[in-house]
Amino acid sequence: MKIQITGRQSYNALFVIVVLLALIINPQAVAQPSHYWLSETIQQIKGPNSISEIPAWRAELEYYRNVEKMKLAYADLYYNAKDVQWVKTSFIQTQMMIQERSFYDPVKNEYTVDKYINDITARYGGLNSILLWPTYPNIGIDNRNEFDWIRCLPGGLNGVKKMVAQFHKHGIKVLFPYNPWDIGTRRESENDYKVYAKLLKYIDADGINGDVTTGLGAHWKKAFDEVKKGLVIEPEVDNDNKYLEYDLMGWGYWEYPFIPSISKLKWVEPKHMIQVCNRWGRDHTDDLQYAFFNGTGFVTWENIWSIYNEMTPRACETVKRISVFDQHFYKLLNGDGWEPHYPMLSYGVYASKWEGADSTLWTIVNRNNFEVSGDQIKIPSKQGVVYYDVWNGTQLKPVKDGANDVLSFSIEPNGYAAVLALDNSLVKEDLKNFLSEMSKFSATKLSDYSNVWKPVQQEIVKIEPTAKADTVPEGMVEIPAARYSMDINGIEIEGSENPGVDVQMPGEDIARRHHHFIVDISKFYMDKYPVTNEQFKKFMDATHYAPVDTMNFLKDWKKGVYPKGWDNKPVTWIDIEDARAYAKWAGKRLPHEWEWQYAAQGTDGRLYPWGNDWRTSAIPVQDTGHILRGPDDVNAHPGGKSPFGIEDMVGNVWQWTDEYVDSHTRAGILRGGSYYTPQGSFWYFPQAYKLIEHGKYLLMSAGQNRAGTLGFRCVKD
Repeated sequence: MKIQITGRQSYNALFVIVVLLALIINPQAVAQPSHYWLSETIQQIKGPNSISEIPAWRAELEYYRNVEKMKLAYADLYYNAKDVQWVKTSFIQTQMMIQERSFYDPVKNEYTVDKYINDITARYGGLNSILLWPTYPNIGIDNRNEFDWIRCLPGGLNGVKKMVAQFHKHGIKVLFPYNPWDIGTRRESENDYKVYAKLLKYIDADGINGDVTTGLGAHWKKAFDEVKKGLVIEPEVDNDNKYLEYDLMGWGYWEYPFIPSISKLKWVEPKHMIQVCNRWGRDHTDDLQYAFFNGTGFVTWENIWSIYNEMTPRACETVKRISVFDQHFYKLLNGDGWEPHYPMLSYGVYASKWEGADSTLWTIVNRNNFEVSGDQIKIPSKQGVVYYDVWNGTQLKPVKDGANDVLSFSIEPNGYAAVLALDNSLVKEDLKNFLSEMSKFSATKLSDYSNVWKPVQQEIVKIEPTAKADTVPEGMVEIPAARYSMDINGIEIEGSENPGVDVQMPGEDIARRHHHFIVDISKFYMDKYPVTNEQFKKFMDATHYAPVDTMNFLKDWKKGVYPKGWDNKPVTWIDIEDARAYAKWAGKRLPHEWEWQYAAQGTDGRLYPWGNDWRTSAIPVQDTGHILRGPDDVNAHPGGKSPFGIEDMVGNVWQWTDEYVDSHTRAGILRGGSYYTPQGSFWYFPQAYKLIEHGKYLLMSAGQNRAGTLGFRCVKD
């Protein structure tokens, strides 16, 4: 009889065989300790409760690692490959929104990578890798998919390739995001992993971050290796052991009890690079101490969906010092000699031991918020060994205690320490240079740097008034003066009620999600309808307008002509600068948001231009497909008119109003929502049909900003 074992059966059979062989060779290899039970969170393994528990705790750790590797039939196929060795030194990574103003100059239409890197280097010492983020939260405003948002970066893919090369000149590896939830926009002709493999090869990038994924695994790795060796996968939620063989990096969203936990995946595979991420944190003491204790990296993510959560001066200085430290000792920190929770002598002081062939390192954190000094660590004596305080760059003199050496030093509140033990004959010039650098750092304590977080200030971009009109211009409607109560909410998916979410409207001291203020509005005139293709064509014929960045400009037109029958549809694929150019030519301007809302709402606080109840007949039928069908004619839904008779304000196309800027980002406020809503994901750009809600659209380049559902209307003073 022939027995065929396939699929999951073969996996289980292999596991049984491996375990039996291990028991035959070494019965203790998988012998589970009976007196201590592993306590595991999603990404961490809890530390021992006391020094007396450490031996049992370590035995449990060894058991866990052995069993996990057997279950995985772990073969370590990729970590030692030549093309991915950069992973072992990629301790400092950031996620950068492509809208970061120091990264791109929209006036010159050029990337400013050097400017961005110089700022990073000055503040916290630089980067090893960067995740460039072009998709969420803008994706879903039209049917561009996640790959399209990369393709429409300035210069197209050739421009992106040159930009990636600029990062490479600084020794920085470049990753892009994979958004597996993007299933409702335009579809590609191939599977996502094949599309991404070809795209990464073309732009010479170095890998991807798997947004919201716990891992991507073998078929992604295979597709990547077929086109370019060295492409790395980095899942965002790095907690699933089964992907450990293939996904060489990942982010750690950790908890921070007083007694340090250890990284689950790094314990199983010490070469796995984890960057600790605490994006909304304002005090990064815990995350940086945990990264140092675990020998892992750190994500310096500050521009979070254009909400700028800048690291404090103390956090920046800590990152700078840890980065220098990690680069010098990366071989030990990636080696197999990790012994977490080496016994220490002071309460609240915890250490990891990293043993190599010819040296041993201890990374130490003081979890107390007070200084700890005196005897700190006891190490078995060895002839000819010397000790260095490598955090402060000085040599330590041991005191004999029987067969042990006792080392004494001080650690500042919530501070760091590190000890290196090696044979005196191995003290080389590179170590002396490193000690000199760390000594210069230690001249100023970390506690001397401010740890106070401050929000950035935003300002509204000024809109110049128009020449005044005494009578109602053709195609416009008079909106009477009023003392108007402006109530509006940002509908960003993330950010909760954190300071910096949404925008800082006039009279506010900080950007926030919810806004209420009273504004005196002078009489003005507003276009009855959004600007149409026919009207924009007259502008083009009269001015021969040509934007510096032509990407996606009037994308649905062909050879300067809009599609047949589209005369009375709102013009789309228009950047805010394109709209301003038209308005100036017409003797008009874009409306302030409160002018737009007042014209749509009147003074009774209604939710929609037509009243408080939703009316499907007042707007176009919703488009939920993969291909944009195009908006309706501007006069197709008179039942949606506002109290002043303004039409097509909600549900057909988004409309440009105000722009806000701070030192790092720009954003346009969009009103009215659109006819297009991609399906299948919570993360797409949310609709804002209600008059008490607005969309915040992040601005980078004209080509990125233009959208197939975004138009405008004008006002005149």
